Order: sequence, then C-alpha cells, then structure tokens
Amino acid sequence: MKLYLAPLEGITSYIYRKALYQCFDGFDKYFIPFIRAKQNLNFSGREKKDISPENNSGMYAVPQILSRNADDFLRTANQLKEYGYQEVNLNLGCPSKTVVTKGCGAGFLTRPDELEQFLDRIFSKTDMKISVKTRLGMEDAEEFPRLMEIYNRFPMEELIIHPRVQKDFYNNTPNLEAFGEALAISKNPVCYNGDIFSTDDFKRIQSHVECFMMGRGVLADPSLAREIRGGKAADQSDIRRFHDLLYHTYREEVSGDRNVLFKMKEIWFYLAPMFADSKKYAKKIKKSERCVVYESAVNELFANCRFTGTQSK
Repeated sequence: MKLYLAPLEGITSYIYRKALYQCFDGFDKYFIPFIRAKQNLNFSGREKKDISPENNSGMYAVPQILSRNADDFLRTANQLKEYGYQEVNLNLGCPSKTVVTKGCGAGFLTRPDELEQFLDRIFSKTDMKISVKTRLGMEDAEEFPRLMEIYNRFPMEELIIHPRVQKDFYNNTPNLEAFGEALAISKNPVCYNGDIFSTDDFKRIQSHVECFMMGRGVLADPSLAREIRGGKAADQSDIRRFHDLLYHTYREEVSGDRNVLFKMKEIWFYLAPMFADSKKYAKKIKKSERCVVYESAVNELFANCRFTGTQSK
C-alpha cells in the first residue's frame, strides 16, 4: 500500500508539507503543487523555496509541472533534475478555469492528438521518471477510453486518476465504474485520487487498488494517513502542535499579518469542523485582521470547544 499527499495549489506548500511530515507523516510521496513551465529557466522565489532540498528534507517529494508545451516541460524537468529530483509529475487534472482556458491541466484533455505528441516528446527526451495526474475528460467519462489508449503507449511511473471530469470540479461523486475500467486495461501502475476523507472511505476503495492520493481529506484530518496505516487518530494536542508549527513558520517566512492570516484562515476552513460548537470562534478567526486578534480567537477555540475529530472513522 502506498499513500501520497496531493498537490493543492496555495495550500500544501513546503511549510504545510514540513509541518505535516513532522507532526503526522504517513505518506510515501509528497507532491509539490504545480510549477508553470516557462520559456525562461528562472524559478520564482516562491517556487525555489518550495522545491529546495532543505525544505523537503526527509520526504520523497515530487514536483508537479503544468504545461502544454513539450520543450518548456523538458526545460523545467531538467532544471528540477539539477536540484536532485529524479521524478516529476505532469498535471492533466487541474479543473481551474484560468488553467483550462489556456489549454493546460484538464484543458489539455480536449486535444488528444496534441496530447499524444506532447507525451511522445517528453518521454523520449528525458530519462527522468514521469507520472501523470489526470481526470476522465472535460465533459463526459466517455472521453476517457481514448485517453487511456494514449496513456498506455508511454512508460509512466504512475497514472494517477481522479475519476471526475473537469466540469465536475469537486462536486458529484467519483466515477468508480470508469476508474475500474481504466484500472483493468492500464499498462501503467495506477493510483486512485478522490474523496478519501476517512478510513471508511479508504476501505471502500481499497479492494480496487493499492496506491492512493489524498488531498482535501488530509486538510480536514491531518492524521488521516497515519490512521489508515493503523496509527492513532489526532487528538486536540496533536492539532494544537500542528497548528502552532504552521502558524509560527508562516510568521517567520511570510511578511505581513494579512498574508499570514490568509494562509491560516484557509487551514481553519478545514480544521474547524473537528471541534464541536466552533462556529462562533471560527467566525472570530475569519474576521481577524491582526495576528494578535487571531491568536486570541484560536486560544478561545481550543479552550472552549470540545475536540471531536472527524466523523465516520
């Protein structure tokens, strides 16, 4: 069994990954949110921090690349190789309209012939391991058999399938029938991604595949991978330690209260439901504009709300 942390843009940065690794771990691979491949070879300051080996120490980290241009992809992959990476991931799953309208992410799936040429070039021109994260298509799962024909032509490290189409975003339920059909015919190792929020969710999928990628479920329960492996569920002290490590690292690495709080408020969107009767305090956290006010609201929540964890463990 292999468990992977999904790359979630703007959330699972090196700061989040390091805190998760130090407090809970449980993952075989930590995927780095996508880098946009560009014609120039210069990574942004944020990208450099996210991929730097010292910020991923102890983890098996895999950078994800977003591109529809094979040469740009190869340049970016080769530069990542200079950082010590031996594996990269191609993003063919992002449903964001700003990404899709540029023909990247899930938007690339609408041009299978062009995608096939792209894959042919990147697999023939680099010796790096390449995994692919994909959706079933843009509009309908009937698009996926054609895509699977293409994917089966190339020696992927893994094919990570999120069994929704782009128009679903994260709504509706994952199409397990389409996933099962793909699993049966895939010539590449397959990893399942989508709606694993609890150990029960994991068990429902477990009989189908041995590799799992989790994203939003981990945001809602940072100990999820540990639990799946038979470890203990997070208690309040675990979440407090995790929060404090995240918060204080953001204070050190990010300038300005507003920017720090933007990050932490997003985290609390997922963590607050772990506490009973937390709405009043979560609202205070959301409305806070200075770190001192935020800290007071967080202390009130931990002091006054009973920790319940997530449902249906």
